Amino acid sequence: MSLKICLDLYNYYICVMETSFTEENYIKAIFKLEELNQSKAVSTNDIAIKLSMQPASVTDMIKRLAEKKIVSYKKYHGVLLTLKGKKIALTIIRKHRLWEVFLVKKLNFKWDEVHEIAEQLEHINSNELVEKLDDFLGNPKFDPHGDAIPDKEGNMRVVNSIPLSAANKKQSYVFSGVSNHETKFLKYLTTLNLSLGNTINIDSINDYDGSLKIVINNSKTHEFLSEQVASHILVHLKNGK
Repeated sequence: MSLKICLDLYNYYICVMETSFTEENYIKAIFKLEELNQSKAVSTNDIAIKLSMQPASVTDMIKRLAEKKIVSYKKYHGVLLTLKGKKIALTIIRKHRLWEVFLVKKLNFKWDEVHEIAEQLEHINSNELVEKLDDFLGNPKFDPHGDAIPDKEGNMRVVNSIPLSAANKKQSYVFSGVSNHETKFLKYLTTLNLSLGNTINIDSINDYDGSLKIVINNSKTHEFLSEQVASHILVHLKNGK
């Protein structure tokens, strides 16, 4: 079943006959793959892996989205969202992240409990609801995982974060986000009492395996992180932008 979605992004208003839940999930997945690929075309195989779909099914869906001018697609050259596709993706992401804020701030869900619920709520197509939700929450700029929330024009605040695994010893950093939203990973960070906004100092880095010994909020105790865990913790310099 197709739904009529009216989008108010980049200062002009468009209405399009869109999209099933599945199509919206494809659009969001392509958007995120483009981010990782620095805005270059993404392969149908990468899309299939991200969505756990068969490549043939992905190709069929991409052709359908291309007919709607949501993506541009040329065989063997990959897939790119059109301007229309990017606007739809940003609308979905905006709703998802606002719902995550609502679930954590107003309904007292934990940050490791909200992703799958927001995956369902992001498909509610009501601009009026989204704007009232945004105002009700105080127009937040970031979700509970540190990801920027697009405004109604599609703009997002940029934070110059790096993985903790790429940080330097004896520097003070601020925990600004995560690149892994899996429940097990977020629960693990919770056991370390590590929350967004915490100060992290690297005491030492193991030359053999890249594991880190860190101090959180200048405590007298140390925590040990594997390189893999540290690679999914995003930080920025405490006195930097």
